[in-house]
Amino acid sequence: MIGTAVVGATTLIFSIIMVLTHGLTQQLDKLSLMHAPFLLGLVTGGAVIYWFSGASMQAVATGAYRAVEFIKENIKLESTDKASIADSKKVVEICTQYAQKGMFNIFLTVFFSTLAFACVEPFFFIGYLISIALFGLYQAIFMANAGGAWDNAKKLVEVELKEKGTELHAATIVGDTVGDPFKDTSSVAMNPIIKFTTLFGLLAVELAITMSRGASATLAVVFFGLSLVFVYRSFYGMRIPLKG
Repeated sequence: MIGTAVVGATTLIFSIIMVLTHGLTQQLDKLSLMHAPFLLGLVTGGAVIYWFSGASMQAVATGAYRAVEFIKENIKLESTDKASIADSKKVVEICTQYAQKGMFNIFLTVFFSTLAFACVEPFFFIGYLISIALFGLYQAIFMANAGGAWDNAKKLVEVELKEKGTELHAATIVGDTVGDPFKDTSSVAMNPIIKFTTLFGLLAVELAITMSRGASATLAVVFFGLSLVFVYRSFYGMRIPLKG
């Protein structure tokens, strides 16, 4: 799935390059590491990918923590009786609430940062999109494989070694707490992030190049400021509070 996103992103990025260079006839020197905005765009795209990985993991961790808190307070796990339907629905509601809250912050950050970077400088934005696609591809592959390995290690200890409840099993719980969000959340969600950024970016940069330099710079500052608000919310708004 991530491969389709990168293939689509490559096509869209090349179409942006064709527009900005007028069919590869002008400004080709700006598609170089010697052009500072292009290089800075490459760095920025990688930073956004790692921010997204952390923010999506934070949303999962907070939602899981809230659900576990509710279960401990309202559901007797040691009892043989089934949990009530109302309690079960509440657990699902908590998980859904935090998933939506986390993705709301992430989507608006990506939305406003794409608008901001499109207005900064066209070749900065090309570097940004290239970096989003490349870093996103390898980060998604890494998280899917690492998360799967962690999760399989936990299952091996539980099923084959039958060591559930031991210190060895406690050491492999990372397969659930980190491995599952790695392979089931952050890695697969990289796909729409790459697709949305490149598709929306194509429209945004075409609008940005028609504006005056002053107007585009002003919009870049405004949109970047808005994106920082949601970056802050994606971490500090989703933190698990300390008790006591």
